[in-house]
Amino acid sequence: MNLRDKLRGLLVRLYARRVEGHLDHAQVPKHIGVIMDGNRRWAKAAGSSTVHGHRAGAEKIEEFLGWCSETDVEVVTLWLLSTDNFDRPQEELVPLLGIIEDVVRTLAADGRWRVHHVGTPDLLPSGMQRVLKEAEETTAHVDGIVVNVAIGYGGRQEIADAVRSMLLDAQDRGTSMEELAEAVDTDMIGRHLYTSDQPDPDLVIRTSGEQRLSGFMLWQTAHSEYYFCDVFWPAFRKVDFLRAMRDYAARHRRFGG
Repeated sequence: MNLRDKLRGLLVRLYARRVEGHLDHAQVPKHIGVIMDGNRRWAKAAGSSTVHGHRAGAEKIEEFLGWCSETDVEVVTLWLLSTDNFDRPQEELVPLLGIIEDVVRTLAADGRWRVHHVGTPDLLPSGMQRVLKEAEETTAHVDGIVVNVAIGYGGRQEIADAVRSMLLDAQDRGTSMEELAEAVDTDMIGRHLYTSDQPDPDLVIRTSGEQRLSGFMLWQTAHSEYYFCDVFWPAFRKVDFLRAMRDYAARHRRFGG
């Protein structure tokens, strides 16, 4: 590392410390959703492989959760694998699934996070289903940040699954279709979502410069604030996180009003 890079790093750290010092913890989001985008483009820019990009992105996760813990965030949803990602070439998908399994194991072994899967289990390999189940069971007692690992997740699929669950529940209760049609409302559907017992995201962060949700938590983000960051996910720094927190704190949320 040359002198210029060292000076730049020092200035960034000093700036981050200044931003953090002015951050009002009473105004931070309680639930953050993260669309961790840019692993492949980061790897390409570095002249490295796609697999290396995914590994670098995976290594960023615990660091990010540490920042969240420092700022009193209570729930984090990490979009690790979408339903659309299954269309990727096998030479990329197979290593990616292995990396994601390692991420889940690492989060569960850490001892600070309560892991919860959001997504359609049936889309996942049986080995990953076991890893997710074990992670949820072994961290169920943890009194820390709830970490939703969105794996095999799609926003439209979640709503379809919620409606299916609602219909099956009505059938089990002996509720007629007429009675269900009369009773159904947004709260009822919400109770059947993957995140039924959780607050909706206050803030959604997307890295890599893309400014779209791509189907992320379509129901839950109706009144969320969004923060789009140009940095690729593996290069996401604490100062970028703190800027997102500061930007959120400065907004006046209207919740559609």
